[in-house]
Amino acid sequence: MNFRKLYFLFLLLCLGSFSTQAQKQPNIVLVLLDDVSPEQFSCYGVPGWGNTPNIDKLAANGVMFKTCYASAMCGPSRVEIMTGEYGTSTGVLQNGIWIGDSRKNVYTKHQAFGKLLKDDGYATAIAGKWHAGVQMPYEKEVGFDEYCLWEGIKEIKALPGSPKFTGQLEDEKTTSRYWHPGVIQNHKLVETKPTDYGPDIFSNFIMDFMERKTKEGKPFLAYWPSVAPHGTRTGSPKTPRRGAVGDLGPAPNSEEGRLRFIELNEYLDVLMGRIVKKIDDLGIADTTIIILTSDNGTAVTAKTRGVERGPHVVNIISGAGIKKRGATDELTDFTDIAPTLVELAGAKLPKGKKFDGKSLVPFLTGKTDAHRDWIYGYISTSQLVRTKDYLLEAVNPLLGLPEGRFYYTGKNRNQRGYEFVNGKEAHAKKRAEFDKILENFPAMTESHEFWKTKQGKRFYREYTKPKSIEKHLYNHKDYKFYDEGTPILP
Repeated sequence: MNFRKLYFLFLLLCLGSFSTQAQKQPNIVLVLLDDVSPEQFSCYGVPGWGNTPNIDKLAANGVMFKTCYASAMCGPSRVEIMTGEYGTSTGVLQNGIWIGDSRKNVYTKHQAFGKLLKDDGYATAIAGKWHAGVQMPYEKEVGFDEYCLWEGIKEIKALPGSPKFTGQLEDEKTTSRYWHPGVIQNHKLVETKPTDYGPDIFSNFIMDFMERKTKEGKPFLAYWPSVAPHGTRTGSPKTPRRGAVGDLGPAPNSEEGRLRFIELNEYLDVLMGRIVKKIDDLGIADTTIIILTSDNGTAVTAKTRGVERGPHVVNIISGAGIKKRGATDELTDFTDIAPTLVELAGAKLPKGKKFDGKSLVPFLTGKTDAHRDWIYGYISTSQLVRTKDYLLEAVNPLLGLPEGRFYYTGKNRNQRGYEFVNGKEAHAKKRAEFDKILENFPAMTESHEFWKTKQGKRFYREYTKPKSIEKHLYNHKDYKFYDEGTPILP
């Protein structure tokens, strides 16, 4: 038996999977929710945001990270989770900032966890929202065997026979993600009805895939990047919106919008409950691991902002062999997920490839009680660094905040109780440590080549407007829980 086989045998023992499905690689269900902050989940302890008992149970029986960073927008976050690399490595920093040829070739130059696990014998499937580059999940560089995705009019017309979409529209080019949605499954248009609901379609696809692969006796990776809850406030099946084009529900900042957002998030909890029950019914609970997270903070109040609420996301890991820790102060970010999947699978990273993150397996299985000292977040040209007791946010030379804002947080979380310590001598040594970390992540400045491109010029014009700067560098008015220093004057 070679060293790799010995190591994989040890890992299986750690995961406790020697039972009804002896010596199999663990099944993995990865759920990525869309535009939702941790406070929307009752296990995070922020009152007034609904009830999520199924997700709470996963947190109680596994590990719930109080502080996990993604990017603060879907595109860069989805590339980060897929590759295990920060945007400074891949060139993907915002939906409008894809440096060089990253939009077309990011998975040619950087590994995708789908391919890594497929190459190691996993059956792989994805359902929901992609929006992570031009390369599609079913292409060999990305590695998904099956897919069921929400797509637009352009993608539907490109199918064989150029089928016509007859469902609900959000605008001229965008199909509905909720009622009567636009869905392509394994290269064919799904004929949906007005009563069909997108999140149901995608979660059902995931459960069907799980069942088929369990019967085949093959380990699986089921990736569900949800289309919901997002920011449209369309509501759940309790409050259907089946009106005219552009009828997206009430405004996000209205009371009705807030209540619908809670309701939709609670419905996602119901769907998570169905997935957990399916795992139990299939008899694979002792060989299956669930990871649940979100691509960025809630739209309007957090998304695209260079403050902590922007990249701060839920992260819960539970299932076979995961030590029951509940809420933890240990830190993690999205670059840790791909290396974690690879280690769980016993797969290998190809020569010449790298992860920026670190596998969570030793911490998840109880081999260690600590994970990493700092995490990194980013959006557009803003950068953030977090340790357990300090936060550096909104570091942005381009927009006039080269030093960012530095806080002593102590044990405080959720943006409450932070002490603004920019320039305070007592915290100078710690600040120097943060500056040392940032040396590994060069900031985009005025001279960057991207700003000379057509796309870059267009983005720069909007990005540097006074109102855009204020929104990007500061918290939403309802979330100003700590001192933000002296605002930049336009």
